[in-house]
Amino acid sequence: MFCPRCGVSIANAKKFCGDCGAPLPWQCRECGSENPPEKRFCGDCGATAQPSGGAGQRELSPAHVAVPTAERRQLTVMFADLVDSTGLGGRLDPEDLREVIAAYHACVTGLATRFDGFVARYFGDGVLVYFGYPHAHEDDAERSVRAGLAIVESVGRLKTIAGPAGTLRTRVSIATGLVVVGDVIGSGSSLESPVVGDTPNLAAGLQSVAEPDMVVIADSTRRLTGGLFEYRELGPHRLKGRGGPVEVWAVVGESAVESRFEALRRPGQVALVGRSDEVDLMLRRWDQARSGEGRVVLLSGEPGMGSRA
Repeated sequence: MFCPRCGVSIANAKKFCGDCGAPLPWQCRECGSENPPEKRFCGDCGATAQPSGGAGQRELSPAHVAVPTAERRQLTVMFADLVDSTGLGGRLDPEDLREVIAAYHACVTGLATRFDGFVARYFGDGVLVYFGYPHAHEDDAERSVRAGLAIVESVGRLKTIAGPAGTLRTRVSIATGLVVVGDVIGSGSSLESPVVGDTPNLAAGLQSVAEPDMVVIADSTRRLTGGLFEYRELGPHRLKGRGGPVEVWAVVGESAVESRFEALRRPGQVALVGRSDEVDLMLRRWDQARSGEGRVVLLSGEPGMGSRA
């Protein structure tokens, strides 16, 4: 059994997820059917829910389980959308269309998970993925772009009822920025952690710019991925609901750069501005360390900014 919110594997005897505190479905001991956590009787055979634990055992309630609280952090958001799903729906039987979309979802989910992305929601034939939640990495923006390129390639190779390889095509859009995430809403299998901020809206708006088999990224993501990829500048675009134009880039593929350090350097953008006293202090401490005097310096900044922000 898996937690419907965070996807962690859970033993059948548990009522609440040990990672996120979400109430879990329960499996009927009579017929084996899975039932929503709020149900007291099996929907298939009518058997009552199995009491949790044995003598002397106590099931933890949500009050005893650590539930994540909302936090401010940098997040990379990806939208992956199946191209011309309306046309597929017009020529396929609904059951066949369901099978095609299921294959598409499985492909996107598998690749996003491989790069440690968190599949937040399915929108019909679209998939919403977070990189940097619930676990953050310094290279989440890079992971998202690599996942996007892999998704475009793999979807193009899918053979389904809709047709041979090349029939299905997708478009991927990615944006990075500060959000607030962690609030839990809903109940049972509908539990979710919505993201509040402009980043999801920007990622969704970029879908209108992306062509089939294309990965488009916002300028915020482009700055974080540096020279790791080859890009094609698409220029400023006016997206629905936004006041001004947005710089958009298409990712052509991985670059041939040999040094990761050089790929992520941003010449002319690494200087500290207006921090002359702090820079002098850092240089003095560095000189002291080089002469053999141990020194420790603590640098702090906006949560989630990382070393590349």
